Amino acid sequence: MKLFRFLLAGLLFAAPIVCEEYHCTKDTKCESGCCRLEPDGTGNCGLGPTFCGQGNCTSTCDEKSECDPGWGSKWSTAEKCPLNVCCSEYGFCGTTPDFCQGNVPTSPSCSGSSADARTIGYYEGWNLERNCQTMTPEKIPLGYYTHINFAFVLIDPDTFTLSAMGADVAALYTRVTALKALQPGLKVWISIGGWAMNDPGPSRTTFSDLAASKDAQENFFNSLVTFMRANNFDGVDIDWQKIITDVDFREYPVADDRGGKTEDKENFPKFLQNLRHALDQSGMPERPGLSITIPSSYWYMRGFDIVEIDPIIDFFNIMTYDIHGTWDSADNSIGAIAQAHTNLTEIDLAMQLLWRNHIDPARVVLGLGFYGRSFTMKSPSCVSAGCPFKGGGKAGPCTNTKGILSATEIRQVVADGATVTLDSAAAVKIITWDDDQWVSYDDGETMKTKIQYANSHCLGGTMAWAIDLDDGTTIEELGADLNRPKFPTFDPDLFDPNSDNNTDLGT
Repeated sequence: MKLFRFLLAGLLFAAPIVCEEYHCTKDTKCESGCCRLEPDGTGNCGLGPTFCGQGNCTSTCDEKSECDPGWGSKWSTAEKCPLNVCCSEYGFCGTTPDFCQGNVPTSPSCSGSSADARTIGYYEGWNLERNCQTMTPEKIPLGYYTHINFAFVLIDPDTFTLSAMGADVAALYTRVTALKALQPGLKVWISIGGWAMNDPGPSRTTFSDLAASKDAQENFFNSLVTFMRANNFDGVDIDWQKIITDVDFREYPVADDRGGKTEDKENFPKFLQNLRHALDQSGMPERPGLSITIPSSYWYMRGFDIVEIDPIIDFFNIMTYDIHGTWDSADNSIGAIAQAHTNLTEIDLAMQLLWRNHIDPARVVLGLGFYGRSFTMKSPSCVSAGCPFKGGGKAGPCTNTKGILSATEIRQVVADGATVTLDSAAAVKIITWDDDQWVSYDDGETMKTKIQYANSHCLGGTMAWAIDLDDGTTIEELGADLNRPKFPTFDPDLFDPNSDNNTDLGT
């Protein structure tokens, strides 16, 4: 997570600099910060009047800190940090003790089972493209989920109307919404966007363009309401995975490959307010639901004005998975070391971002991963968490992608004799096999710990990515204590989505 970059910088500016990039000389400028030379000709990089003030600074003297620790606006980009996180004495934003000096937000506390309120499962519309371990809509386990979010439908970058990921995916819409006839009270929402929509390409800035244009929004709203009516969807989940920031240190460049713009932060709540109004005026039999997904890292979440968004939507789905992966190797402040992608300690840090902004925990849904992030370790002699990796783990037979294994694939690896270790502090399982293969994941035991965390913090539910990455075992373990009726998966040969007489659920 990019958050650790700020921690690294804060620590480096706190003491004599030992890393070359934070040294400077008469002829060598700082990569970040202002250069202050000592009488012996050596120099260190830092911020604020001590480093950047007249008579102290010799180069890059116009650098400003991210926040103001007390030295004034002349030396700082902003008075406070985004999301109300802590400003260190060196002018950097973060949430760890090095920044906060004991300033920790009060976390909500509850007894009971608040997280039973919602169990949301995302269904990957493209999962039938896998070679094996696919799941048709008719095989989705019933009774466990209160909501199914169909992922994804896209937005045409020219017309701003909804666009299917493909004809094969579009053919599944009504097959999923037809499940409502078999599970009373089930809600099926459409999820719009996803990571790929912000990849380089024609749709890279579509969300930004949509949020900035009333004409584009009118086209989008009309298309959305028509789509929801035609396919019997009950709500909308906006999955805008972007990165935006109004701070651009040279050391921490804005990741414009996600298509984000500075004005997105202000435009997104306005767009959501307009969307909420359009849904309320749609004339649908029941008021359509509205949620958004939010990231779990400070670096990404700071692009969302969660305080403005909070009263507009029904709830936030926080993606408390993918905290770590092979991408860590490109981040010098983390490095190529194996770490669990659903570490509960880091999840708690993410939740503190919400508590710092007084978000109602009943409107927060905790993300769970029905998959694991895997690595090929650098040395068979070091295969614990924190050991170096050299790349993604071997591709699974069905997901067929390096660095990831579905819950179903992981269970097979365990059955074949892999070594299983419980990291109780992180609330994850880690398995190792074939000398150099490593994956972290959640099973019934660690899911239960995360559910207990959600309940003790008054959260309004859990959501899983993704239904089809599990053969039903994980959701059965997760839902064992839910006070809702469960149904066996039914036989698609006995199910006619156009019939009112689907009473035989089969096995």
